[in-house]
Amino acid sequence: MKVSFKLSTIALLMVTLTSCSFAPKFERPAAPIPDHWNQTNTVSTSAKAVMDWKTFVTDESLLKLIQLALDNNRDLRQTLLNVEAVRAQYQIQRADRVPNINAQGSVTRQQVTGDISTTGRAQIQETWQAGVGLAAFELDLFGRVRNQSEAALQEYLATDDASKSAQISLVAEVIQAYLIRDGAQRRYQLTSKTLQTRETSLGLMQKRQEVGVTSALDYEEAQGLVAQAKADLERIDREVRQSSNALSLLIGVKDISAYMKEPSASNTMPVQEISAGAPSDLLLSRPDIQAAEHRLRARGADIGAARAAFFPRISLTGFFGSSSPELSGLFSSGQRSWSFMPQISLPIFDGGRNQANMELATVRRDIAVADYEKSIQLAFWETSDSLVAIDTLRREESARLTLTGSNQNALKLAEARHRAGVDNHLRYLDAQRNLFSSEILLIETSTQRKIALATLWVRLGGGWKASNQQKVSVGGAG
Repeated sequence: MKVSFKLSTIALLMVTLTSCSFAPKFERPAAPIPDHWNQTNTVSTSAKAVMDWKTFVTDESLLKLIQLALDNNRDLRQTLLNVEAVRAQYQIQRADRVPNINAQGSVTRQQVTGDISTTGRAQIQETWQAGVGLAAFELDLFGRVRNQSEAALQEYLATDDASKSAQISLVAEVIQAYLIRDGAQRRYQLTSKTLQTRETSLGLMQKRQEVGVTSALDYEEAQGLVAQAKADLERIDREVRQSSNALSLLIGVKDISAYMKEPSASNTMPVQEISAGAPSDLLLSRPDIQAAEHRLRARGADIGAARAAFFPRISLTGFFGSSSPELSGLFSSGQRSWSFMPQISLPIFDGGRNQANMELATVRRDIAVADYEKSIQLAFWETSDSLVAIDTLRREESARLTLTGSNQNALKLAEARHRAGVDNHLRYLDAQRNLFSSEILLIETSTQRKIALATLWVRLGGGWKASNQQKVSVGGAG
């Protein structure tokens, strides 16, 4: 009964003493960004409405490609393995907070001289021991071990958030590569159709030249347009193939043709329209900012551990089991033995090591503050740029759509006037060139606007908010 009371008292004392910590109280630095975006024409919604990639992407083929990339991309696989390595390091560090009890067995054989022997004669002595032992368990009176464990936990959480950023970036890269390839294919289709039309016109022009109706200049102009279309077609074909190679590398499979679909003639949207909420909401959605905050918390825990190094350190070593001079009598009755060896150490002179560690921890905390503030500023300005891009590209696409319609009407009028003999053939060729150029630029602008939407989705955090519950459970375990 007395033994139980003593053990309970010791356990209570250990819990009370280990509650002390010299880590500074964490205070999140104020966000060094404006309260509002620079744009006033963008419709704002709550950042909580930012969707995950399965909702953001509306194209079935693109959804399959993204899932393949998340499963097969080698860079992402390496990033996730790095997270597992950091998690294992945290588990190792956390293990120092609990006693390590091991089964022990030993034998000591030594020769004792007659001068110190109890019999006055030289003899060989043996000691056999078996039992359980506690090896140098530190009583964490001032939170040194606990702060080291907390720093390791925060580093793990920061790495975990970095892996989420990597996954979001991979999703965005797949979307962008898919959009670039789709835009190139649409331009290839348009150029192929234009080439066929120009070759047909060149054939008619050649027949008219043979009968003396068309001049040699008109024929050369028509032939030049055909050559230009052929050159454009080869250039765009190169872009299609290269974008396919880039997409295949991201996906991580040998052949992506089975997952691709033919480009649609209509300007469909494979992603949804999104907009940004208040700048402060970025703190809740961007994994890179959350990672910077975790690193800042880790540096605060390092300060607590450095401060604790100035105070006494108490460690306990103990053994409970059986001892015997012979192996045969090791577990006989009356052979019980135990040892208890507390040890205390107080730094008196260390050449300034502890003070230097303290200064280093403080400087690293200040660096982490600067990194955290920079992450917020970068997030704000990146999102501002994306909003500007989407706003201007939407208006540019509308203007280019109007221009294309106007050039289509101009081509019809120029063709009618040319056939009626009112205008020469050069004006008709100019109308063809203008229409082709406006159609190509319309496709490029449309592709850029879709890519800008994907970029904004990334810079708003990619809808990756499912990690908070995991962090709470991991932190609680620590």
